[in-house]
Amino acid sequence: MQQRIAEEKDQFAGILYAAGAYVIWGLIPLYWRLLPHVPPFELTVHRVFWCAAVVALVLYGRNRFAGIRKVMKDGKTIRTLIVTSLLISMNWGIYIWSIATHQLVEASFGYYINPLVSIALGIALLGERLTRARLAAILLAAVAVALQALSLDHFPWLALTLAFSFAAYGYFRKTAAVESLDGLFIETAVLLPLTSGLIAVWAVRGEGHFASVDMATDLLLIVAGPMTAIPLALFSAGARRIRLSTLGFLQYLSPTISLVIAVALFGEPFTAFHAATFGLIWFALALISLETLRRNRI
Repeated sequence: MQQRIAEEKDQFAGILYAAGAYVIWGLIPLYWRLLPHVPPFELTVHRVFWCAAVVALVLYGRNRFAGIRKVMKDGKTIRTLIVTSLLISMNWGIYIWSIATHQLVEASFGYYINPLVSIALGIALLGERLTRARLAAILLAAVAVALQALSLDHFPWLALTLAFSFAAYGYFRKTAAVESLDGLFIETAVLLPLTSGLIAVWAVRGEGHFASVDMATDLLLIVAGPMTAIPLALFSAGARRIRLSTLGFLQYLSPTISLVIAVALFGEPFTAFHAATFGLIWFALALISLETLRRNRI
């Protein structure tokens, strides 16, 4: 009885941890909007740099650098983490750019279709089974992308780039035998020569915004580190405690919150075409969710 109560408490804690991660990821556009005077590329550079610094402090406090050194000796894992480093940096940069250019609705669309892209990659690269529900969901997503292209009068490259880069990141990270925080440190540390060099060059030339505008800007740029590391730590803690199907449901919190922020707070348009495309994606995600629930019940 006590063991069951302990398990239920652990699962409840897992839900809170995972939900906390997705809520932070959903609200993060509000944070980036506090720095409208800093170009998206510079914001991305600072995000990578300060994330590496924060995670390094956490790992040092936990005495985990011995494990990092062990991973560094594994050439295959390092090569994989270099690939994931480039993918996640590109994803971060495009997402920040989407906020700066008032395209958060399209970015939210990209993160809604991300699970469907991940399913397609699993079928194509990992030989996962193509069920009727999955096939229907992928076809619905294709129709939604076509409608999105019609509504935008251009190919929705932003949404698709976000979806495919994050799905590819998830695929490669799945193949790397490394803990999440250890992996994140290596991914960001790989780019430290570039990010630290850029920050130094900008400072010398007087082109950067760190230590040259005001203390509020400096603090906000530094906060990019914990704003990146904290939700990932919460996500990892939650993922260890709850079912994958539960995690799947919770992941829709993030793009939903971002979509509400985009329309209600940032004033981005949400047209009938948007309603149709998002409706198709929501229906596709419902099919996948129902299939997952039914499979777990059996």
